[in-house]
Amino acid sequence: MPSRSSASLPRLGHAPGTAPTVLRRSAVLVGLMGAGKTAVGRRLAQTLGAPFVDADDAIVEAAGMTIPDIFEVYGEAAFRDVERRVVARLLDEPPHVLALGGGAFVDPATRARVKAVAFSVWLKADLDTLVQRTAKRRAQRPLLMQGDPRLILSALMDRRHPLYAEADATVETGDQPPEAIVAATLALLAEQGCTDA
Repeated sequence: MPSRSSASLPRLGHAPGTAPTVLRRSAVLVGLMGAGKTAVGRRLAQTLGAPFVDADDAIVEAAGMTIPDIFEVYGEAAFRDVERRVVARLLDEPPHVLALGGGAFVDPATRARVKAVAFSVWLKADLDTLVQRTAKRRAQRPLLMQGDPRLILSALMDRRHPLYAEADATVETGDQPPEAIVAATLALLAEQGCTDA
């Protein structure tokens, strides 16, 4: 697999045009694909004046290939190895908002590292919401290309929910607008002393 040095990963400071971050610890968003991690993460970072990183984007940058291509050429195990290493590097950066891919928090080493250095929030969505949200970008989600998306997402929920439940906090996303989810997440971060606010 093509590999780029860690220098190609995003370097984090505060978001351009904003005040320095008020985060004391990184906020890591976990959950299944379609839960809203990227949409909520971007808005949360903007509200905090903090950098935002989507781990999947950082993986694409580090590997020099798309995620579906990594899956197709090298398989899921190779993808998970790259994901683990990229996420570990991102967690060494100054506090920021990080959206993990759906399977990243399932990895025991990644979960332990997140628990040690960051505050994790599980964005929990129901099956109907996940099916609806993933319908538009199914081709970019290799796991959903293996059969009926509803059945696959249901099976993923059964396997992953017990692990996502190990996150520091849970926000039920349901049909709430992203702004409401951001507000709930901000309140949790403040309550846990993760921000200066």
